[in-house]
Amino acid sequence: MTLSKQRARWLLVALPVVALGAAFAYVAGALAPDRLTPTTYVRQLEANAGVHPGYRRNHAKGLCVDGYFDSSGAAAALSSAAVFAPGRTPVVGRFSIPGGNPLASDGKALVRSLALQFTADDGQQWRMAMISSPVFVVSRPEAFIELLRAQAPTAASGKPDPARVSAFFAQHPETAAFRAWAGSHTPSDSFANTQYNSLNSFFLINDHGRRQAVRWSFVPQTPFAPGAADAGDDFLFDDIAARLAQGPLRWQLVLQLARPGDPVDDATHAWPASNPHIGAGTLVLTGGAPRAEGACRDINFDPLIVPQGVVPSADPLLAARSAVYARSFDKRIGEQAQAEGQQ
Repeated sequence: MTLSKQRARWLLVALPVVALGAAFAYVAGALAPDRLTPTTYVRQLEANAGVHPGYRRNHAKGLCVDGYFDSSGAAAALSSAAVFAPGRTPVVGRFSIPGGNPLASDGKALVRSLALQFTADDGQQWRMAMISSPVFVVSRPEAFIELLRAQAPTAASGKPDPARVSAFFAQHPETAAFRAWAGSHTPSDSFANTQYNSLNSFFLINDHGRRQAVRWSFVPQTPFAPGAADAGDDFLFDDIAARLAQGPLRWQLVLQLARPGDPVDDATHAWPASNPHIGAGTLVLTGGAPRAEGACRDINFDPLIVPQGVVPSADPLLAARSAVYARSFDKRIGEQAQAEGQQ
């Protein structure tokens, strides 16, 4: 692949991917030195993708799903969380593609997303939002707003200026791993055969107080098949709805354990593949529903909502995601309420 083609693909990929975290800011609401707030990020997302009332400011195009998680019990020694004990936990989730446009074309989405909410018998919840890339594009919230601004559409073309995007990447060498993946990755033909990764690190804590840093992936049991270039604007969502209508879909939850020296606060660095892995159980999705009708519609998939036995790492992207998810949630819920009140 030529350098010019690589840059074009980075631009195509980064445009939706930069919205992956629904923008970032610290929970406290400000980031030195620019005093960036959650509203700053949400407004920039709206400037880049347009305002679509009642929709998420990122991952606007999505499908609600439901099912359950069958724990293998293999991770119960690492965490006191009920989800890891042998048994079944109900799950509500959402497939989506990045970006704030609910009419976006699936064919332009190299990255896919799966968000999940586990609800244990004692009422404790675990919410997570994962993507299909093995690393994130930047390591800190400050860099994320720079990328959003670099990708703002120009008045002349209505599209981002490739030179500005390339300049951003040149100034941020931590993006190299993501760019390498984006330049070589072949997307599959379905949400069902896509792997979804946590990227951020968490600590599992067992009954004895022992802490183990982990990341995780949901590995599909549906065989991989490459996507077609002319598959259509809605092929991912049409496909997953059709598959769910035919029967359950499954993914194995695989925990990757950190070893000493592995970076737990930087999502741009993957851990070595040789690290220990544990098959913690199977996610089974059994049904789907459109955004307006599904149980996921009013869920904020805040990654800091975790059960006892799971603790977030100090990765600054986690606190940032939480703060801006909340701001985006407040806006769309208010818009939904206003629209419903006018009916």
